[in-house]
Amino acid sequence: MNQLGSLQQLSRALMQPLMALPAVAILLAIAQLLSSLGFADASIWMDWAGKTMLYMMPYLFAVGVALGLSNNEGNAGFAALVGMFIFHQLLQYTTPAGVTVVQPTILIGALFGVLASLAHDRFHHFQLPEYLQFFGGPRFVMIVMSLCSVGLSFLLVSIMPFLEQGVTFVGDEILAMGSFGVFLYGVLHRVLVAFGLHHLLNNIVWFQVGSYNDTNGMSFTGDLPRFFAGDPTAGTYMAGLFPIMMFALPAVAMAIIHESREDLRPKVYKTFLSAAFLSMFTGITEPIEFAFLFAAPYLFVVHALLTGAAMWLTAELGIHHGFSFSAGALDYIVNFHLSTNAIWLIPIGIGFAIVYYVLFRFAIHRFQIPTPGRVEGSLLDDMAGDLIHRVPLIIQALGGKDNLVDIQACITRLRLRVHNDKLIDRRTLRSLGSAGVLRLGGGHVQVVFGTYSEILRDEMLKRIQRDMKQVWFVAPVQGRMIPIDEVPDTIFAKKLVGNGVAFYPDKGELVSPVAGFIRHVYPTMHAVGIETPEGLEVLLHIGIETSTLNGAGFQAVVEEGEEVKPGQLLVKFDIAYIKKRSRSMATPMVITNSDKVASWSFAPYAQVKKGQTSVLSVVLREDSNGGEKR
Repeated sequence: MNQLGSLQQLSRALMQPLMALPAVAILLAIAQLLSSLGFADASIWMDWAGKTMLYMMPYLFAVGVALGLSNNEGNAGFAALVGMFIFHQLLQYTTPAGVTVVQPTILIGALFGVLASLAHDRFHHFQLPEYLQFFGGPRFVMIVMSLCSVGLSFLLVSIMPFLEQGVTFVGDEILAMGSFGVFLYGVLHRVLVAFGLHHLLNNIVWFQVGSYNDTNGMSFTGDLPRFFAGDPTAGTYMAGLFPIMMFALPAVAMAIIHESREDLRPKVYKTFLSAAFLSMFTGITEPIEFAFLFAAPYLFVVHALLTGAAMWLTAELGIHHGFSFSAGALDYIVNFHLSTNAIWLIPIGIGFAIVYYVLFRFAIHRFQIPTPGRVEGSLLDDMAGDLIHRVPLIIQALGGKDNLVDIQACITRLRLRVHNDKLIDRRTLRSLGSAGVLRLGGGHVQVVFGTYSEILRDEMLKRIQRDMKQVWFVAPVQGRMIPIDEVPDTIFAKKLVGNGVAFYPDKGELVSPVAGFIRHVYPTMHAVGIETPEGLEVLLHIGIETSTLNGAGFQAVVEEGEEVKPGQLLVKFDIAYIKKRSRSMATPMVITNSDKVASWSFAPYAQVKKGQTSVLSVVLREDSNGGEKR
């Protein structure tokens, strides 16, 4: 499993250079438009600009892989570029006169990227004697990389003929498999998406299979560069993904909506209609796929087989189409001028949409699959409104900032390395908007947050680097959390006692939401006051107008001055008895000295689990003083 974690890190790094491809597609589309309007010179300029970016992809891969494997350290990327320049010059020097110099491949670019990242990780803190320290640290990385690049370049030049033969052989064998090879690629592609490893497979098919020389003598290798360079035989390994991403998976989203509970359907509709449009227009599918990946893995297997079937069908029909980012409608339209028979992708997509919709509705209903909207709290929530406020709770659910070793993100998921993945609270992460959590071993973890993942990463790094004084609260009861202003009592609803949240308990146990000591146990035992080491004063009040019960139905199990931990039992109470004799069972949890709090972060108002679900995080003012145990 440690190897799986390392592979997902490499997969993420290989994806980084692909950020340049949308620009390539736009430049080539503009070139086509200008040509049709009669602007020949401008069209040539745009065409050259786009194809030059494709031609230089090995250099982009060298820099991108180095950055991806070194946590975006610029020195590593710079070192990789230096290595590629050295290789390029040695390649020219060793090529016999009159023979065309072979263009470095994307595989070679990736190798130099890996070498640069290893050199950076090993030597970027390297220290020399004081009189030589000027050459230490990052400068020493460049020295080491230069020397290693000379050695690697001579090695690659020596084995270049055999390497080319090997790559050509693999590519020819894949092409020789015909439609079955396309089917196999489609199945493996969807399976590997679940682990974030699909870019390893894509790198082989998209950038190693097949070669093409355009009219200007520029050489392009791989299904994707060949497609954008104008090769009419390219696009076989991309065309079949359009029906799945533009039609089939949006149909799954509609099936999930139609099989949701009526009381949850409005929220499900909002979330999954957005996910359907996201898949249709951009080809980002994880928010939909992760909605059934964990709930019904066998359905994901069926989905992978159907994806392979779509790719087999498009290959058999001679359909060629490609994309710069993913198989969504935007790429379908922008790159249509380069395609062959691509109009047939629309009826094929409609057919697959019908199959997916009927199949998934039947499976969800027949086997009672707990897709979002069928079980309370299972919904992938809309994060746009309060994304930033959830970050402290997400950090806590990942085991706290001390558990985080490395934080990276791709388009749809956080890619993390942690000290102990057993500290990760999957349930809380799901309530905070995660579609799923994958443990890959060796401390490597992926958390799917959709297109907000990169924003989340940046905000998490900011929070951790600031090292702010924060206090986290877990749920004091089992039940449903509500905003404090919904409590049916003016004093609490108007925050006259303090700010916080409230709960409707399902079980008769009140636990401590935070570490601290018991400052006060009311004689009627309906309320408890806790003071944290940071000086926050927390009031827990079971029900509304329950003091009149004079302790009947309550049993305190802690005493004043006693130290408590999060999740420790404080009071037992009889819900049925109290509900009949009180105004409401709403149970507020408020910080009575709210002036000490600089900012508040609330979890989504949903079902919570006592002592486990993170419900509130506060950042203290810098002038706050910690409390003292009495």
